[in-house]
Amino acid sequence: MALSSLDEFVILVLKKDHCLQHEDASSSSSAPPSQVISISASEIVSWDLSEILAYASVKIRVHRTRLIEESSYFQGLLSGSFSESGLDHISVDWNLETFLNLVMCLYGYAIDVTSTSFLPLFEAALYFGVERLLSICKTWISVLVSSNDPASPKLDLSDLIQMWSFGLEHAGDFLPDLCAAYLAKNFMLVKSDEYFGSVPYELLISCIKHPHLTVHSEMHLADALLLWLDAERRMSGFSESRHDNTVNLMEQQKEKGMTHVYLKSVSPTYVKKVRFSLLPLSFIAGRSKSHGFSKFVDQSLESVIKLKKIPSTYLVDSLTDSPPADLRLRLTEYTEILDLSGCRQLNEASLLLSVLPNSYFSNLRWRKSLKSFLKNPEDDERNREHLSYGTLPILSFESLKEIDMSKCQRLNYKFVIKCFSKSFPSLRKLRAAYLLNIKVFTVLELLQNFRQLTEVDLTVDIAPIIPVQASLFYSGRGHCSLSNITRLTLEGRSDICDMGLQSISRLCDSLCYLNIKGCALLSDACIAYVIQRCKYLCSLIVCYTSFSENSILALCASISMTNEHMDSNSLAPKLQMLHMSKCEGITETSLFNLISQTQKMKSLCLRDTKVSDSVLCEFPGSSLEALDISNTTISWMALVRVISRNPNLKSLKARGCKNLLQLQGDGRADYSFPLFSAHEVFKSLSKGSGLEELEIGWGFSYFSLESLRPAVSFLRAISVGLGASLGEDALKLLSSACPLLESIVLYFQEISDSALASILTSLKHLQELALSYCFGDISIQSFKFSMPSLRKLRLERVTRWMTSDDLFILTQSCPNVTELSLVGCLHLNSDCQPIISGGWPGMISLHLEECGSITDNGVTSLYGCIALEDLLLRHNGSGIQKSFLLDATLKFPMLRLVSLDMCDAKEGGFDAPEEEEGSHFLSIVKISRCKSERCALGRVLAPVHRETLVMLWNGQNYTKTLIKQRL
Repeated sequence: MALSSLDEFVILVLKKDHCLQHEDASSSSSAPPSQVISISASEIVSWDLSEILAYASVKIRVHRTRLIEESSYFQGLLSGSFSESGLDHISVDWNLETFLNLVMCLYGYAIDVTSTSFLPLFEAALYFGVERLLSICKTWISVLVSSNDPASPKLDLSDLIQMWSFGLEHAGDFLPDLCAAYLAKNFMLVKSDEYFGSVPYELLISCIKHPHLTVHSEMHLADALLLWLDAERRMSGFSESRHDNTVNLMEQQKEKGMTHVYLKSVSPTYVKKVRFSLLPLSFIAGRSKSHGFSKFVDQSLESVIKLKKIPSTYLVDSLTDSPPADLRLRLTEYTEILDLSGCRQLNEASLLLSVLPNSYFSNLRWRKSLKSFLKNPEDDERNREHLSYGTLPILSFESLKEIDMSKCQRLNYKFVIKCFSKSFPSLRKLRAAYLLNIKVFTVLELLQNFRQLTEVDLTVDIAPIIPVQASLFYSGRGHCSLSNITRLTLEGRSDICDMGLQSISRLCDSLCYLNIKGCALLSDACIAYVIQRCKYLCSLIVCYTSFSENSILALCASISMTNEHMDSNSLAPKLQMLHMSKCEGITETSLFNLISQTQKMKSLCLRDTKVSDSVLCEFPGSSLEALDISNTTISWMALVRVISRNPNLKSLKARGCKNLLQLQGDGRADYSFPLFSAHEVFKSLSKGSGLEELEIGWGFSYFSLESLRPAVSFLRAISVGLGASLGEDALKLLSSACPLLESIVLYFQEISDSALASILTSLKHLQELALSYCFGDISIQSFKFSMPSLRKLRLERVTRWMTSDDLFILTQSCPNVTELSLVGCLHLNSDCQPIISGGWPGMISLHLEECGSITDNGVTSLYGCIALEDLLLRHNGSGIQKSFLLDATLKFPMLRLVSLDMCDAKEGGFDAPEEEEGSHFLSIVKISRCKSERCALGRVLAPVHRETLVMLWNGQNYTKTLIKQRL
C-alpha cells in the first residue's frame, strides 16, 4: 500500500524463533504461542512486557518520523530507495524483549540496564544506530566502572567476558577498556568467581597493568594468577602453544640488586610487575611447588630476606631516581582493605614510599628528605626548613577501611600511627596481632588519632604461666576525647595490667566487644571496673583471667567500682557472648545469679568451670547458638533442658562431661541400658535447625550419630573424645551423614584402614584430620589418596610403624599441609628432615615428639621450612646444637613459639636469647627436663618429666620461670 504522507505510522512485525516460542509456551499461560498481539508505541505507558512476551508474534505501531529521526538504520531504510521505504509493514528479525526496550528508548522512556541486559541493548543500539540508547549504555557502564559506592550493581564475570569479546570486535577501545578497568577495580571480588579461569589472556593482562588494579595485598594478586594458570592448563589440555602462553605470564629479571617479577604476554609491549618482595614468606614457601611459580622461589626468597635486613634509611639510599614500584604497596582510590599480615620484611620506608605520588620522585632531593624524616619523625613539627612529613604530598585513600598488619614486627608503631592517620582517615578496623612492640599507650594513641576506628585486634600468644614481673605504666596527656571503638581484642597480652586497661576503658564508652583472654595480670577488680565503665558491653571473653566475684557483681549491677552514678539496668540481661573458660574462684550462688539473667545469650562458654546442673537449668535464653560445657559436671538432664529451649543451636562442645553417661548407684558407668541419657540429648539436638560444630565424648556412639542424622547434614567440624565409642560403622557413616565436614578430630577411638579410607576419599572439603591415641589396624594404605584440601594433620600415637618412605608418601598425598604433628613414630630418622622441608616448605607449625632419631644429627635440614612460626622438638634424638635457639631466630624469621627437651641437647643444654636480644620475633620458649628411671630388673623405663623452664618475652619484660608441670 502506498503512503501518502511521511507523518503516517509504520507497523514493525517481530516473530520469535522456534526455541523461544517453545520456552514461552511452557512458562506462560496468558496467551497461546500461535496468537499475534498488536500494540502501539503511543501507549507505551500501559505496556505489560510479561504479557507481550508471551505471544509468538508482535506488531508495533510506530511513528515513521520518530524512527527516521532516532535511528540511522531506519533512516536509511525508510528515507532511501529501498523497497521497504514504501511499505507500511516491516519485518524486524531481532530479540523481542531487547527491541521493545529499544522502542521505549526511542520514545524517551526509561529502560532498565543490567549486567545481563547491557550487551543485548548495546548491540541493538549499534546495529540500529540509536544514539540515545548508545549514550544510555555508555553512561551506565562508565558510572558502574567508576563508582565507589559498595551498593552499586555488580557485573557478572561471565557477562563481563562477553562484553569484552564483543567490544574487541565491534566497539573499538571503549568497551574493552572499561571492562579491563572494571575487572581491575573489582579484582578481589572477581578472583573467587567460578568463571575466573575463563578470563581471556589479553583481558587479564590489561587488568593487571591497569592503574586501578585493586587487591588487598600482593599475595592475593599472585594467588589469583596462579589459580588462573592452573585453570588455563586444565582447559588447554597442556597443549604446547597454550603452555607457552601461560608460562610467559610470569617472567623474572634482576635490576640493580632488586628482584623484579613481571607479568607479560607474548608481545613485549605488555609488561607489569608482580612485587614478590612484598609477599609473606609463608606464601612464597607454600607455593614453591606450584606450576608457574616454582622457578621464582629462590630469587623471591632472597629478595624478601634481603629486604628484611635493610634498615629504612639504607633502603632509601639503594633506590634509583625513578619511583620504586617493586617496593610500594598497591593502593588505589578503590582500596578498602590492606592486608600486610606476615610481611615481616616491611619497614617504614616501604610504607612511606607507598603513600607518595609518582610526581614526588621527580625532585632529585627526594631521597634526602625521606631519610631525614625516617631518622626522626618527631622533627616534623620542630624543623620546618627540611622537607618532612608535614610538607610531603601525602596521598589520602578515603575508601580504605581495614588494615591487617599482623606479624609486621619491623614497623615502628609511632611512625605507623602518624602515617596511617594522614593517609587512611576513614580507617575503622585495625588488626595488629603478634606485635610485641605495641603497648597500652600505643592503643591510647590509636584511639586519639583515628576518630572512626571501631575495631582493634592486638592478639598475641597466651603465656603458659603468669609473668613474675610487669612494669607497664601510662601517663595521660590531659583530657582525652572519647573514641568510637566498639570491638577491642587484647588476647594474650601478658604485659597489660590494671592501670593500662583502665586507661583504655576511659576512652571506650562505646565498647561492645572485649576480648582479654589470657591477660593474666588483670585483677578481678579491674575487670569489674571496665565492665561498669562500658555500658554497652554485650560480648565478653575473659578466659584464663581473674574474672570472678567482683566482675559478676558488676555485670549484675550489684556494686559500683567507678564512684559514678549507677544505671539501674545491669549488663547481664544484654549479654550475647560470654566466654569464661578456666575462671576459678566463682561461687555457685554468683554464677547462678549471672546465668539466670542472660536471656539474650547467643554464645556461652563455661569450659573447665565448676558450673552445676542447678545453675545451667536456670539459663532462661532461647537464642543460644553456641554452648561449651566441656570438662564440667553437667549431666544429660540439664543439657537436654537447655537444648530443647534453644532450637537454633549450631555449636555444642561437651567433651569430658562424664555425667552425660547414665551412672549406677556406685558411680560407675551403667552399660546395661542403651545409653538412654545420651540418646535424649541427641534426640533433642535432632529437632533443632542443624549443627555445624560438635565436640562430644562420654555417651556418644554409632546409635547417637544415627539419631543425629537430621541435625548433622551441615556439620563442618566434629571432635570425638574419651568416653565415646564410634566404631567402624559410625566412622563410615560420617562421610554420608556429614558431607560438608572440614575438620575431624578423634581421641581414643578405634579406627581401621577401611574406615579411614572412607573418610579421606569421600570428604572433599576436609581441611583438618587429627588422630590422637586411637587404636586399631591402620597403615600407610589409608593415606595414599589425594587430599589437596588438607591443611592440618595430627597423628599422635597412631602411626608407630611410619618410616621415611611412608612420610614421603604422605607429602605426596597431602601436599598443602601447613600444620603437622607426629607423636610416637618410632621408626623415623634424620632422613625425614629433608622430606618434611622439601614436601611441605610452607609449614607454619611443626610438632615432632618421640619420633625415633629425627634430630640425632641436628636440625639443619629443617631450615628449609622458612615460614615456621611454631616448632616443638622433643625426644627425637640428642643431636640438637647448643646454639639452636639463637640460630632458629635467624633461620626462621617468623618463629614465635619453641618447645624443646634437654634430652635432645647435644651438649647438655641450650643457649637462650638474652633480654637485650628481645627484638626478634620469638616470644615463648619452653625447655623441659626429664630423668630416666629403671625398673626392678634394671631395665630403663620411659623418661619421667621433672620440670619445665619457661622463657617469656612480652615486648617489655624478659622472664625465666622454672615450674614442675610439663608444658
